[in-house]
Amino acid sequence: MKVSLWAMAERLEGLRSRLLVLLLRMHGMRIGARCRLERVRVRYPELIEIGQGNALTSGCWLWPSKPAPGAGPIIRIGEYNYFNRDVMIDACGRIEIGDHNMFGPGVYITDSNHNMELGRRVTESGMSVGYVSIGNSCWVGARAIILKDVALGNECVVAAGAVVTRSFPAGSIIGGVPAVLLKRR
Repeated sequence: MKVSLWAMAERLEGLRSRLLVLLLRMHGMRIGARCRLERVRVRYPELIEIGQGNALTSGCWLWPSKPAPGAGPIIRIGEYNYFNRDVMIDACGRIEIGDHNMFGPGVYITDSNHNMELGRRVTESGMSVGYVSIGNSCWVGARAIILKDVALGNECVVAAGAVVTRSFPAGSIIGGVPAVLLKRR
C-alpha cells in the first residue's frame, strides 16, 4: 500500500493535535471529545472550557488573563465550532461562544480595552473589562473584530473586516467600521 506524503502529513498533524489536547487536559483545560487543535497557543488552560467537536486551526490563540483565584473559566466555547487560521480570543472578563459557529481567518475577539487617563501613560491607566457573548450558528468573516460588551444573537453574520462595537439581535447581518445593521435574515 502506497501512502502519499500529504496523507502522512495529515496523520502527523492529527497525532500532534491529540497530544496537545492531552497535555492541555493535564493542565486543567476542559476539552470535549473530538476536538482538533492545530498549533494553537494557550495561556492559563485551567481558565478555558471547550465543548466537543471544535476545530481550531493553525495560529489560533486562546489568551485569558489570570483573574482572582476561583473565578472559573473565562473563555467558554460550545460545541462544533470552526476557528480558521489566526483567530485570537483575548479575555480578561468573560467570552462565551455558543454552538455551530464559523470564524474566518484573522478574527480578533476581546472583552477589554485600555483606559486613557489624562496626564497618565496608557501603561499606567489600567483596563476596562467587560464581556463578549456570541450565540449559535453565527458566521464571522475574515479579519472581523469583536470588541468589549458585545452580544450577538443566534444566526448573525458579521462581514469580513467589520469592527463590532455594540450588540445585535438574532438574525442580524452586520458590516462596516463601526459595524451597522445591513439587513435581517
